[in-house]
Amino acid sequence: MEASVANVSVRSPIRARRIRFSYPVAMSRHFVDGDLIMSHAIAMLSAVFPEGEDFFVRSVRHYRADITDAALQIEVAGFIGQEVTHGREHREVNAKLQQMGYPTRIRERVTKRILSVIYRVAPQRVSLALTAALEHYTATLAALLLTDPKARELITSDEIRKLLLWHAYEEVEHKSVAFDVYRHIGGSERLRIWTMRATHAAFLGSLCLATLVSMLGDRTTYNPVRLARSVSALRRNPWFTRGLIHELGTYHRRGFHPDHNQTAHLLEAWGSELFGDNGLLAENMQSSKIDRAVRAPR
Repeated sequence: MEASVANVSVRSPIRARRIRFSYPVAMSRHFVDGDLIMSHAIAMLSAVFPEGEDFFVRSVRHYRADITDAALQIEVAGFIGQEVTHGREHREVNAKLQQMGYPTRIRERVTKRILSVIYRVAPQRVSLALTAALEHYTATLAALLLTDPKARELITSDEIRKLLLWHAYEEVEHKSVAFDVYRHIGGSERLRIWTMRATHAAFLGSLCLATLVSMLGDRTTYNPVRLARSVSALRRNPWFTRGLIHELGTYHRRGFHPDHNQTAHLLEAWGSELFGDNGLLAENMQSSKIDRAVRAPR
């Protein structure tokens, strides 16, 4: 039986923005404020996105024909367009990070194999529940980046900071879509909550392990002063707070919906800041137009 979903007609339209990022030939190896651990953690998080976004798209697209709500159909189209673009841009930055010495390529391959097995072996509803759970993760991290200046200041590479801000904005923008599709096709609260509990262990465990493996290939890791300084900095890191843990935990409540965590003000505040004529991403969007013009057949 079809479950009720949120009134999507009151939300802002979701559209895929054409954008391109270009990374300098020389970049600081530790691009997160010179911090050893956080640079490897962000690199390994980025390495998950291309295959993760592809998994999200397949999981939602599988149920596209079952969606009878016209407004939700439109949101699904915007969601798919945004996620495809996210995957493309993260593949490019991952290639740059690979050149800098981060093992992003093998992380992508491992992620692809794991998600392919889940999609092929588990019921399709489990894949959609996992997508909704991981979308809550990305939206929560995205909201933190858009809210906390200290979190933004840690990303000292201008182009990577712009990439993450763009990605964060669109994650907040479409944060409810996979969840609403899951509700629409009758997904249960029990499966939704238990999937998130498993996601906590798998996602955080794999990220910590990948970060450690990545660090082992970095000579700076074996500098006791740099390593101790990085470990000490974690206590003041805005990405490790009780507020973030609480926000992630709201997903466990029965009757929860992503729109219960208010983020509309972030979209309003950052819309023109990022995408206006003089916004932070104006040049990147213009570069995308030029790129399309160059590639267009004559």
